Amino acid sequence: MAKWSAKVWVVIGVVALALIVLVAVLAGVEGKSRKLFLLTLMNGLTLGALYFLVASGFTMVFGLMRNVNLAHGSLFLLGAYIGYEVAEITGSWYLGVAAGFLSMAVAGLVLQIFVFRHMQGQDLRQTMVTIGISIVLADVMLAVWGGTTYQFEPPDWLFGASTLPIVTGHRSSGAAVFLKYPTYRLVLLASAIVIGVALWLFLHRTRVGMMIRAGVDDRAMLQASGINVQLVFAITFAIGAGLAGLAGVVGGTALSIAPGEDVRYLLASLIVVIVGGMGSVTGAAIGALLIGLAEQFGLAYMPTYGVVLTFLIMVAVLAFRPQGIMGRAA
Repeated sequence: MAKWSAKVWVVIGVVALALIVLVAVLAGVEGKSRKLFLLTLMNGLTLGALYFLVASGFTMVFGLMRNVNLAHGSLFLLGAYIGYEVAEITGSWYLGVAAGFLSMAVAGLVLQIFVFRHMQGQDLRQTMVTIGISIVLADVMLAVWGGTTYQFEPPDWLFGASTLPIVTGHRSSGAAVFLKYPTYRLVLLASAIVIGVALWLFLHRTRVGMMIRAGVDDRAMLQASGINVQLVFAITFAIGAGLAGLAGVVGGTALSIAPGEDVRYLLASLIVVIVGGMGSVTGAAIGALLIGLAEQFGLAYMPTYGVVLTFLIMVAVLAFRPQGIMGRAA
């Protein structure tokens, strides 16, 4: 209970600090500066939502199961490509999303059965093998889809912008000007919240989720109780890989898909898990939020050195809380 209370206070402190900074900045900026700040804030939140979708699957595989899967970024990009092809053939973006998730869930299942099951606890071998798999997949994807940048077309109701109840300024007549923001990005943010809550409930409130966490803590004891540990771990890996494929389609709709995105999102997932804490869905959400905001505010206000902010956050967390914001001490 004491450990949980400490984590709760960490979350409350982070949220309170963020709100104080937000209010202070909003109170001190007007006009174009206020609009830039608000747009940057929303961009950071939605980018953080995308990072969370990718990192939530990674934290299940890497954090919970202790499997070093450095091919996770390749699953993200491959799921995006497969989803794109299905969406183009069927004309349905929803089928593209489903194809991205299901195809990578199957790929994750195959990886767990034929690769990770035979290298359990061998971190170095897992690292080397998955690096090799990612290199091969990158070359295959480049051969099949080339170096072209692809962009999904979401349903019509996701096009356009929505007006948010946030005032960015006033017209000469005195009427308030409200912030407009792309509808799709707002749906992305809401979807990440829903998926995050569902994932947390799955791990902490369902029998399968409890078996997953129990198997990570004491596999021998779980196996002795008559539960098929390998099946439980295969389900976990399939969900984690499927979330990467889902994020590929969703992210490809918000931004684009192209060669090199696999490395970018793998690196982002690693940083998010390090900052948030291994095996913690809540930690992944906090880490993704911090990294997304740092990237966007860095690009907007200090583009030359903006990338440094991400690594400063990681260094600070490693210095003061090596297990991550919501991670458990080893």
